[in-house]
This record gives sequence, structure tokens and C-alpha cells, in this order.
Amino acid sequence: MHYAWIAAGVTFLTLLAAAGARATPGVILVPLGNEFQWSRATVSSIVSINIFLYGLVGPFAAALYQRFGLRRVMLAAMVLLAAGYGLSTVATKYWQFVVLWGVVVGIGSGMAATVLGAAVAHRWFTQRRGLVMGLLTASTATGQLVFLPGLAAVVTVHGWRGAPLIVAGATLLVTPVIWWLMRDDPRDVGLRPYGETGAPDAQAPQAVGNPAKRAIDTLVEAMRVRDFWLLAVPFSCAARAPTD
Repeated sequence: MHYAWIAAGVTFLTLLAAAGARATPGVILVPLGNEFQWSRATVSSIVSINIFLYGLVGPFAAALYQRFGLRRVMLAAMVLLAAGYGLSTVATKYWQFVVLWGVVVGIGSGMAATVLGAAVAHRWFTQRRGLVMGLLTASTATGQLVFLPGLAAVVTVHGWRGAPLIVAGATLLVTPVIWWLMRDDPRDVGLRPYGETGAPDAQAPQAVGNPAKRAIDTLVEAMRVRDFWLLAVPFSCAARAPTD
């Protein structure tokens, strides 16, 4: 079996845990607000910061993958998610939840977003790239399917703090798997991407320069392409659509 499938499997587990982390606020907003006597607007503002950073970090995460490697960034994302949710169980102030849920979890979620699946599929696969990208994209829905029922049951029986502890535990369990099995590039295991033949290149190309600047330059370049707006506008409208 080509090692690319192991890399894809580890990535699937990582995205699965990150999806569970992103789904957690939905089941604890009401009990959290009730305990601290916060309005829904106050609680929702924390989640809004989380979602904003989740979307903002994506392009920069892609640059980080190139500069520091997939494994390091994936490990950092899991540690941030575990720390953010784990420490939130002892938080009592609004600003503490803003820092932990809004900033720490938001950044961690953005570093382990769909862009991670695209990076792994592009780096490890030449053939079956579309299949792998579809499977890794499906991990988001799978994570919600796996986590949400259990989290809702735990919150009902044990209170809202049980849900963050479960998510923190899940992300910590994935961390050693990433450390043990994940590799940044097929060349690290003496292979070419899946679907290519021949001897691997002697050394993987190394990205140079400022990752943040590279991400901004790429985003500016994408904004000049019509297809970018054809995708961005419908998604923005869907995100702002009111729900009952």
C-alpha cells in the first residue's frame, strides 16, 4: 500500500476531530448562557470571533504548510484545540471565553480546515486526487455526525463542561497519531506521489519568504479571477441567510 493512503487516513482523523471541535459551540450555547446569565448576543459574539478567525486563517494555513510542513502545523492545530477547549472548562469571565473559544480555538480550527485536505491531496496524490479530496471534505460532515449526538447527550446529563472535555480528549488522542504516522512529503519516505513512477527527487522544494506575505499575495491574485467571485459570493449569501 502506498504511504499516501496512510497520510490521507491521518488527515481524515485530524479533520474529523477538528469538525467535532467546530460543532461543539452549537450544543452548549444555551446552557453556557444560562449558567453565567449572558444574553444570546453575548454568547454568540464569542462564536462569531471563532468563525471569523476560522475563515481568516485558512489562506495563511496553506502558507504555513509550505513553510513549516504539514505535520508540524497539524500538531499545532490539535494542541490549540485541546488547550482552548480544555481550559475553557475552568473559565468564568467573558474575556476568557473570547480568548479561548474565540481566538485559540478559532485559529486552531482554521489550521485544520478543508484547506488541509486540499494540501494533502495535492502533495501526496497525482491519481485519485479528486477521490481523496472528496473523502477529506466529507470528514467535516462525518465529524458532526460522530460528535454531535454524543455531545448533546453529555451536555444534557452532565452540563456544558462535558462537551469541551470530550473534544479536548479527542484532539489529544489524534496528536500522537499525527506525530507517529504523518509525513510532510512523499520524498520523506522515499516515494513519489501516488500515481507517479520513477525514483523520487533528491530533495523536496523548500518554500522561502514570509508565509503571511505569500498568503496575501495569493489571495490578491485569486481576487482578480472571475471564478473566485463566482464561488465566494454564493457562499457569503448562504452564510448570511436567516434560519429559523
